[in-house]
Amino acid sequence: MYMPARTFIVTGFFLLTGLAPLGIAQTENSVQSAQTINVLKSDPLHVFSASVQELSKTVTRSVVQVLTTGFGLSSENQKTDTAYLAPERGIGSGVILSSDGYILTNAHVVSGARKIRVRLQGLDKPGSEQRAPHGPIEAKLIGFDRQSDLAVLKIDMPDLPALEMADSNQLKQGQVVFAFGSPLGLENSVSMGVVSATSRQIDPDSPAIYIQTDAPINPGNSGGPLVDVDGHVVGINTFILTQSGGNEGLGFAIPSNVARNIFEQLRSEGHVHRGQIGVYLKTITPDLVEGLRLPRNHGVLLEDVTPNSPAEKGGLKVGDVIATIGGQPVENVRDFSLYLYDYKIGQTAKIGVLRNGQEIMCSVVVQERPDDPQRFADMVAGPENIIERLGIVGLTINGELKEMLGDELRIPAGVLVAARTPTSTVLGDDLQAGDVIHSVNLDRVEDIQQLKQALRHVKRGDSIVLQVERSGSLSYVALETE
Repeated sequence: MYMPARTFIVTGFFLLTGLAPLGIAQTENSVQSAQTINVLKSDPLHVFSASVQELSKTVTRSVVQVLTTGFGLSSENQKTDTAYLAPERGIGSGVILSSDGYILTNAHVVSGARKIRVRLQGLDKPGSEQRAPHGPIEAKLIGFDRQSDLAVLKIDMPDLPALEMADSNQLKQGQVVFAFGSPLGLENSVSMGVVSATSRQIDPDSPAIYIQTDAPINPGNSGGPLVDVDGHVVGINTFILTQSGGNEGLGFAIPSNVARNIFEQLRSEGHVHRGQIGVYLKTITPDLVEGLRLPRNHGVLLEDVTPNSPAEKGGLKVGDVIATIGGQPVENVRDFSLYLYDYKIGQTAKIGVLRNGQEIMCSVVVQERPDDPQRFADMVAGPENIIERLGIVGLTINGELKEMLGDELRIPAGVLVAARTPTSTVLGDDLQAGDVIHSVNLDRVEDIQQLKQALRHVKRGDSIVLQVERSGSLSYVALETE
């Protein structure tokens, strides 16, 4: 019994003595591993990863998911023309731009919506360090602009985390950007890429300019922010070009300078004023340089100046080569349109031109387009101008309005459509701002009260036929009530 006992003790001793060096080695290895990890975490790749995580954490709190409900025509059998009214649901994104609850999104996200709600991400819970989604909560549509595809929503919540907007004119090709939103309904998503182009013009006949990015953008990202590495909004994600229906690296965002202008106007007035100076421009080409002996091979040639326009009053002349606007170099018509968008109605733009070998600076006041149908919206007095059934804001044609229209009207009485609202309960052809309603189902209409009374006589399910004057032409607009 002794030997086994002593063997056990000796064996135990060697086991114990063997553990000590192993434990010391493990401790040293752990220290070395921790030091190695710390060194690795300080390398550029780990620093970049940590920075992106922090950026995402901050920006996500200001990005919302926009949920819409409405009605649209649907068909069970596509082989027939029979359609029925069916509920539709939509999902998009938006970004909080003011702490008192104003949100910017795309107009197409909320177009036709009867109900709009938003879901907020990552808000702090009162008395807790935890963060959790909030909502969905009701949102009010303040205004939308189809031409720029932007809309402003308002929610009744204070002290919200708002993002700042950057100067998109300073954006550079190759700059790293991040797209936030709810692609395919998957809320709280972020993707990374670079700026592929800073001023992409999709339609040559449209002055609209977009930022092109390869940051993955998919349906549902619309209305979400495109941000820089500082977390500032450089654009509003709007659409993609694709053959497969998904992301192919061709995403487009509305530049922040354009979005800022539209946001401020919609927020304060509910509609947009568009400025112009009365010029017709052409991007300089080699043929123009050779044929007209122009002083430079890039920039914009002034083809025509409208008589009595701000441009003429400011000293611009046909044949001038526009070199700068507001100190920014102008390389083409796209640049000019983009920079002019920065100016509000009544502001003065400093335009530098080359004329007869001299550099000349002209001061030109930006003026509202005289034919802009939205110009009537400022004359709306209050809620009594809203005709909910048609989804419009109307104005009785009399006094000042009649003077503004002058001889434009074929029938000198009726109700002018000043703006659209999302409250329409009828289906059919859309009314447009600037239309004049003259009758409802052959009943003559001369003011808002008569229009409302005529609509009250139309029973639910009956047709509504409006006689409308648009751009000097009379037509009938057929609508169907729900």
